[in-house]
Amino acid sequence: MKIVLFSADEAETASAVSALDPAFTVTSVARPIDAGIVDAYADADIVSGFAGCDFGAAILSRLPKLRFIAIRATGFDSVDLDYCRAHGIRVSNVPVYGDSTVAEHAIGLLLALSRATVPCAEATRRGDFAYTPARGFELRGKVFGVVGTGHIGRRAIEMAHGFGMAVIAYDARPSPALQNTPNVRYAPLDELLAQADIVSLHVPATPETDDMIGARQFALMKRGAVLINTARGQVVDNAALVRALESGHLAAAGLDVLPDETLLRHPATLFAADTPATPAMLRDILAARVLAGMPNVIVTPHNAYNTVEAFRRITATTAANIRAFVDGHPINLVS
Repeated sequence: MKIVLFSADEAETASAVSALDPAFTVTSVARPIDAGIVDAYADADIVSGFAGCDFGAAILSRLPKLRFIAIRATGFDSVDLDYCRAHGIRVSNVPVYGDSTVAEHAIGLLLALSRATVPCAEATRRGDFAYTPARGFELRGKVFGVVGTGHIGRRAIEMAHGFGMAVIAYDARPSPALQNTPNVRYAPLDELLAQADIVSLHVPATPETDDMIGARQFALMKRGAVLINTARGQVVDNAALVRALESGHLAAAGLDVLPDETLLRHPATLFAADTPATPAMLRDILAARVLAGMPNVIVTPHNAYNTVEAFRRITATTAANIRAFVDGHPINLVS
């Protein structure tokens, strides 16, 4: 059985999968799967990749032997599930691996914005120890709005309480446990946006969450509010975010995710003959570049998941997912 691990720059995952069975042929590929390389792996029975890998129908149709996709992430929006269902391909993910990891990154972005940490560090690197940024703000006493109360959102709530913030939450499916917690109040999204000093996004990428936060939602937010997005890039209309920041309505934004991240990482792909460069795609890419250059914005390169502990959990769960599929009892299946 041939297993191909894409975006496999971590030897630990390849080693764990190889150890499952000596009969497996495990190939590690440092780059994500795409149209340029997929035909070299047409004999793969199992493929694995991070959420940024393209497992759309155009790619999957060129893998005739494929029977299983092991996503090494929680999000699986990069997979064409309709195609997989029609062709008998099972898909698993890693449901929980980085709740603390991602929540800590969200809070880290907030702390860095609240005290202008990045420009201060840049100033001292260039020898300017007289640099004085605009005055920051304390987190204590602020209202922390959490959009999405899954594993990561709930961990972010714990951390917000540790900083002395009040918490207001929104979720299409509220957590029963949180509903009975006296220091967390669920509210409709519009109400959360109107009351929160900080809005932190922790929802998955689904058709319902595409452009969930756009021009109307930004207009509802407090003047001087801060947006944190460690969820998925397509949850936010980033062109509207640019306008909200440039107008001064929003004070700052901390972003670990952006739309079209594969193109941002490999911009030359935009000029390939088989890449449909739509106006919306070009607008998203330009908005990402503008946001990355704004002084009141911190953009990190989808790095919230990247801790030793999270990778250990990803590795262990991915290996277990593959073993369970091979044994005929697949686990962590997505639908």
